[in-house]
Amino acid sequence: MPLYHDDDQAMLADTAAQFMGEEGAIAKQLRHWRDKGCKDGFGHALWKQMAEMGFTGILVPEADGGLGMGHVEAGIVLEEIGRNLTPSPFLTSSVMAATALGQGSDDLRARYLPGLLAGDSVFAVAIDEGAKHNPDRIACKAEKSGNGFRLNGRKDFVVQGASADMIVVAARTSGGETDAEGITLFAVPKDAAGVGHNSVRLVDSSMASHITFENVELDGDAVIGEVDGGRAVLNRVLDAGRVGAAAEGVGVARGSMNMTVDYLKQRKQFGKLIGEFQALQHRAAHLYSEVEIARAAVIKAQQLLDAGAENASLMASVAKAKAGKAAGLAVREGVQMHGGIGMTDEYDIGLYMKRDRALAEFMGDVYYHAGRVAEMSGY
Repeated sequence: MPLYHDDDQAMLADTAAQFMGEEGAIAKQLRHWRDKGCKDGFGHALWKQMAEMGFTGILVPEADGGLGMGHVEAGIVLEEIGRNLTPSPFLTSSVMAATALGQGSDDLRARYLPGLLAGDSVFAVAIDEGAKHNPDRIACKAEKSGNGFRLNGRKDFVVQGASADMIVVAARTSGGETDAEGITLFAVPKDAAGVGHNSVRLVDSSMASHITFENVELDGDAVIGEVDGGRAVLNRVLDAGRVGAAAEGVGVARGSMNMTVDYLKQRKQFGKLIGEFQALQHRAAHLYSEVEIARAAVIKAQQLLDAGAENASLMASVAKAKAGKAAGLAVREGVQMHGGIGMTDEYDIGLYMKRDRALAEFMGDVYYHAGRVAEMSGY
């Protein structure tokens, strides 16, 4: 498969770039909601506009009212979200939660997907139970209770958890907390009794929540997939989130790089544009090559996910690790080449660094995925 977009995908990229550049611009969205101290960290009006553009239903099958596209197309939107630092629930709602709901019952999809498609609903995904990403450890328990389940436990750093109309929760229904099997996914509505939130603002001004579940009663219809058989569905959700976060990371890298190159063409020192200094040219050229390699890795992972390939999960970790390294390099080089002004809030380059730090930890950092690649490759 070629590592570039076809004509239809290129048209989507043009559309997404124009929309995010105009409606999702940093001053119009990120700075606006940050300075207002918005409890959600994003604008619901923009989310509604994204729905009108069809973006929220990219991964929703046509039979359920969506566009029936794939991870390549979702990644196109995510890259533009990253490039413009546009705060939105797209990754958690339209990628991860939509992937989970795709494995749900007809009733479950009919209950939640229309709200997503209309831009009226926001979803979250609750997996981790600690400061670092570790989906192999799930202690949050769901025990049989009548015709349903009783949920008890805690989930940490659930992005947009307090804003969500529904939370996809990975819980243990059998076995020990580190067992691979015995996992079940549940769709937990926001108004379920016993759900508690401790919201925190992350370094990039986005919102996350430490969620507690105390004797939360769920009916049997809340189960996504099969009881005790949720690990396969969870893995699909994780891979979708990893590749999606990698795509957004490439966007962050591109946005930071473009801003830096523009600055090199404008700033003068010693009577010359600093972009004329060979040392900075070499650093910019190296950065460009790293971002392009990361972008190719992400497209490959997206294509493999869409094809259902056996090595898709491996490539998802390759993409997340490579995008994380490229974005980290881009924001560091950006701040350094901007000089002292790069450390001020007046310039947007620092906002790219903050988003990179939050995104790097989401769904596992570079070291987590490098280790996972080594393990899956037999090293």
